[in-house]
Amino acid sequence: MCELFGFSGNTYQEMNDYLDVFYSHSVRHPHGWGLAILDGKVSRVEKESKQASRSFYLAERLSEPIYARTCLAHIRYATVGEMKRNNCNPYRWVDRYGRTWTMIHNGTIFNYEPLNQYKKVQEGETDSERVLLYIVDAINRKEIELGKELNQKERFELLDTLVCDVSRGNKLNLIIYDGDNFYVHTNEAHTLHQLETPEGRYFSTKPLSDEDWQPVPLTQLLAYQDGELVYQGTKHHHEYIFNADQFKSIGGEFIDFSNL
Repeated sequence: MCELFGFSGNTYQEMNDYLDVFYSHSVRHPHGWGLAILDGKVSRVEKESKQASRSFYLAERLSEPIYARTCLAHIRYATVGEMKRNNCNPYRWVDRYGRTWTMIHNGTIFNYEPLNQYKKVQEGETDSERVLLYIVDAINRKEIELGKELNQKERFELLDTLVCDVSRGNKLNLIIYDGDNFYVHTNEAHTLHQLETPEGRYFSTKPLSDEDWQPVPLTQLLAYQDGELVYQGTKHHHEYIFNADQFKSIGGEFIDFSNL
């Protein structure tokens, strides 16, 4: 599958040590990398459809200090979709009020019919991109219905409803940043961890150091601001249990690297 990294902090922190370890995992996730350094409503996304540890551009990028208060990173193991830039995370989309939504996803949507309509408008081929398009479209529809921009809590409540629905029968590990809320969700055990520090909170598919990384609570959308938990969603209990046959049913392939 893929691996995720995220940081939500109260001060700018240097990301290089954690990113160096994170991107070293690309030996097992060789189909692309991405990095988003986010500052309020402005986001900078960089990505390539090549193995991170073989990217001259990324090596140059990491040779200088990278400071961020909000950061997302991704390495891709493709189960569906070609090895090209448009199939690499992070994805971002702008809603009708000009708010930029940036997302990374680790998982597979095996069956969720409402996403199919976005196959004709997405730039790449991945279900991850369709998930973000679906979320932003739902935000837009709700704001049209109410005739106003949703506030932070209202955005969280709507996203909580969507995540509860999409996660049923699907693997939905994701991190999303909307300029205010830093959303985190996992529904497969042992596939997303967090490290709380005085400067903020780090998230990673696998622990990146010998520090006190803890599992992210399962099957519940969480939202952070400056590293502090501000909203907790519905405990939906739609836990995903791995089944290799599901990947064959969608024409994909899965290789288990967990013991390597």
